[in-house]
This record gives sequence, C-alpha cells and structure tokens, in this order.
Amino acid sequence: MKSTSSIRPWRLAALALALAVIVANPLINFFCQNHFVQGWYQSIAVGELWFVSPLEGLESILVAKAVYAPAFIGMIAPLTLAFLLGRVFCSWICPLTLLLEIVDWLRRRLGGKKRPSAHSEIVPRWTLWLVLPAELLISMVLGAPLFVIFSPPGLIGRELMMLVFFRALAMEGLLLLALIALELFSRRLFCRCLCPLGALLALTGGKRRLRVQLQADACVDCGRCAKTCPLGLRPQTDQAASIYCWNCGDCVDCCPSQALRFRWR
Repeated sequence: MKSTSSIRPWRLAALALALAVIVANPLINFFCQNHFVQGWYQSIAVGELWFVSPLEGLESILVAKAVYAPAFIGMIAPLTLAFLLGRVFCSWICPLTLLLEIVDWLRRRLGGKKRPSAHSEIVPRWTLWLVLPAELLISMVLGAPLFVIFSPPGLIGRELMMLVFFRALAMEGLLLLALIALELFSRRLFCRCLCPLGALLALTGGKRRLRVQLQADACVDCGRCAKTCPLGLRPQTDQAASIYCWNCGDCVDCCPSQALRFRWR
C-alpha cells in the first residue's frame, strides 16, 4: 500500500519561509527603518522576544566566563524545541539545508546525475561527537567564539546583511561555497559529521518526544528509506529512532507500506 504522507512539501515550505524571514529582515530595516525583526539565526529578536542559538550562547558564556541573563533566557526556546522535537532546526529551518536541497534539485534538472550517497564513510559519523568539544575548547583557548564567526546559518544571514547595507560580500562567505562543494562527494557531509550545532541539538534531542517509529511487521525491506535518508541512516533497522535522526520525515514519505510513522512519545 502506498503511503499517503506528504511531509516533504511542508518541510520545504518551512525552510523557504525561514529563509524569507532572514532575507526580508535587512531589506525591511534598510528601506523602512523598521526594527521589529533584528539579527539572524545566531541571535534574532522579534519584537521583545529574543532567540539565541544554543551553541553560540554556550560559546559566549565559556569565552566570557560569565552568564549574560538575557542571552541565557534566549537559549531556552531553541533548547526546548530540540528537547521535544529533536534536531528539527537542521532539517526544517536551517538555510544551509534549503541551499543543499536546491543543489539536489538542480543536479536532477540539469544533468540527471546520480546524487552522491549519504552512506559514504569519507568522514566517520562519530566525528560529530568530536567536533563539538573541539570547537568549544578551541574557542576558549583563543578567547573568540568560533561558531559565532563561522556558523553557516549565521554566515548566510550576515552575507545578506552585508549585501543590502554595504553592497559587498565578506570573504567568510567562501565557506558556504566549500560546504556546497562537499555535496559533490558525499550527501550532507557537513550536517552528518561536522556541524557542532547539529551535535549539540542531537544531544539535546536524544530523548525527544517526537520520533519516527518502525512497525517491523509492516516493513517489506524495500530499502527505499535508506536510499532517501539525507543523513545516511537505515530506518528499516530502526535507526530513525537514534540520536542521529533529524526528523525530516523523508523516510516516512517514501515508505510504500507505511511501516514508518511519526509517533509522539
């Protein structure tokens, strides 16, 4: 029986809307002098509400060796979201994910070439758990919050701000091109193995309330879910319930027997 799920269009719409907010922000501030929305994904204020990326907030605390209460409070909402829903920022909000989805689409449209596998072991998956402590340690040694400077979601916001206000792009934007180039070798390599923010959100959402659950007796072991998963997981062996899953729902959509479904625990 073919699945009637249609999660992917909603996810792509959420990604597009999230990027639209960041694109509109500098334009509105520049042309209308309206500061209702300020900042980008690292730290964004909507009216009186302030949301701070958990990793950037943690970096700032460790580097400054002090807790700035408003920033700490601003971290609560993103951490709560990750605790309940897992790493959904990465799959439903992060602008880098949308850019990589566009790369996938262009590859299919222009060349029809087979996309690189997400099961590639160019970089081991467990590297994800090394980059987080390494990034925090290096930031403390240097006395500078590295991910605040080089965060891909933050870079996209800053590049847009630079373009609107100064008609120029920063050199750090080349990092985005490098991450897109990685897609030529292994699908979502940065997201799977190298993103410290993804590691922190995965740890926070390790006991998440929303999970993709496998109904083993309904599974026909067709392997479609494993081919579809952007993180190289094998949902047919219940890996979608692991800490690595980012709840994108692609495996749920492609399952012909509806053996995979979101379940609220």
